[in-house]
Amino acid sequence: MPPPEMAIFHLPTGSTHRSAAFGYRGGSFLDKRDFAMTAVLVKHPKGDLLIDTGFGRDIDAQFAKMPFLFRLGTQYEKRIPAIEQLAKSGYDIKNLRSILLTHAHWDHVSGISDFPGIPVLVTKDERQFIENGGSWTAVVRSLSRVKYEAYDFEEKSYLGFPQSRDVYGDGSIVIVSAPGHTPGSVIVFLILPHGERYALVGDLVWQQEGVTEREEKPWPLRFFADSKPDQVRENILRMSAIALRFPEMIVVPAHDSLSFVSMPQL
Repeated sequence: MPPPEMAIFHLPTGSTHRSAAFGYRGGSFLDKRDFAMTAVLVKHPKGDLLIDTGFGRDIDAQFAKMPFLFRLGTQYEKRIPAIEQLAKSGYDIKNLRSILLTHAHWDHVSGISDFPGIPVLVTKDERQFIENGGSWTAVVRSLSRVKYEAYDFEEKSYLGFPQSRDVYGDGSIVIVSAPGHTPGSVIVFLILPHGERYALVGDLVWQQEGVTEREEKPWPLRFFADSKPDQVRENILRMSAIALRFPEMIVVPAHDSLSFVSMPQL
């Protein structure tokens, strides 16, 4: 059971400007959308977690490390980095146990350097991807003195996903293996004390329609962005079935601004 003190908050750190056509197959070019870059703070009496970091203080220099064509087609807007939002709220950084990455792409890891000494949780497959991912993991490789903690999954299914990890053993935070976007991508399921349920799906899909309409990323973006599109497709079907089974569950793609509306902001 989730402890009564448990709570979650989102920390918006910036956005990129896209369209629905970029977000999912069948989306309209006329449907303009801001793609969120957001960190999520999970408060738990056994230690708080920051799920992804969004844009950090050094995002401009980090963005320069990305491939030229990617930079040419990407415009981003900065907001307040997560570390500064936490400081302004009076948050005691000593309560932060770890940073948990859904995956290691630039826009999810940028703020790691703002949290020196805080362990960064990644799957073993994602740890290897960080070292061997070429330009896609250039930003995270450029960060100095990162304290990685690579973890394993149990061969225990959770909501149809064959491997899972119950972070605190109380069912409140369960990570499942969901490779495809990157080799070690994960989904984080959260259950709060009053029964609210969230599924933080990372970049499995970029917008909610990816799950509600079972739509992949548009071609050729899915072959450009996803390491194994067939695995992504399989996990989208799993996640869509879960959403139908649990309609009260809020599915949160990392870059869908509207998916964070029901989550309080710190």
